[in-house]
Amino acid sequence: MSRDRLTAFTDGVLAIIVTIMVLELKPPHGTTLADLARLWPVFLSYVLSFIYVAIYWNNHHHFFQLVERVNGAMLWANLHLLFWLSLIPFTTAWMGENQFAPTPTALYGVSLLMAALAWGIMQAVIFRDQGAEGALHRALGRDLKSKLSPVLYVAGIALAYVDTRLSGLCYAGTALMWLIPDPRVEHHIRAATKP
Repeated sequence: MSRDRLTAFTDGVLAIIVTIMVLELKPPHGTTLADLARLWPVFLSYVLSFIYVAIYWNNHHHFFQLVERVNGAMLWANLHLLFWLSLIPFTTAWMGENQFAPTPTALYGVSLLMAALAWGIMQAVIFRDQGAEGALHRALGRDLKSKLSPVLYVAGIALAYVDTRLSGLCYAGTALMWLIPDPRVEHHIRAATKP
């Protein structure tokens, strides 16, 4: 299978995930701004999840520009990642509808943690196929962000039973860390495309 088919399939799945999340945004049962304001937890959870899905989509495209060939292990690793990402609409809706109650907030963190671990597995599969001299491995090196993210998610899950605002800070902080694509990857992409 070509790299382009894998990324096109991933694009389609992520588009469906975003669509499912936006369909969970129901209009208020009143006509005033106060009625709309009562939906802030649902909207806030949607915004955070949309940012997460966008981060995965953006980084996925950057990573796969440095992958020349795709094998069966990469396909399964990518599907594993998509499985965990596909659960984000459910955990987003549960957390938002229950105004960031501890258990839904913790489960939201579990869905983020599992997606992060799946991302790490996919990255390791690519590294194993490309070897130490592969473009992605050379671009990322030690990749501290991929190692730090699961730690922050575990902290957020545990903190959900202390104060869900602290969980939210862990989840939002991790998203901020990933918001800008890795400049090392972009540097390697530019170097590879120079004539």
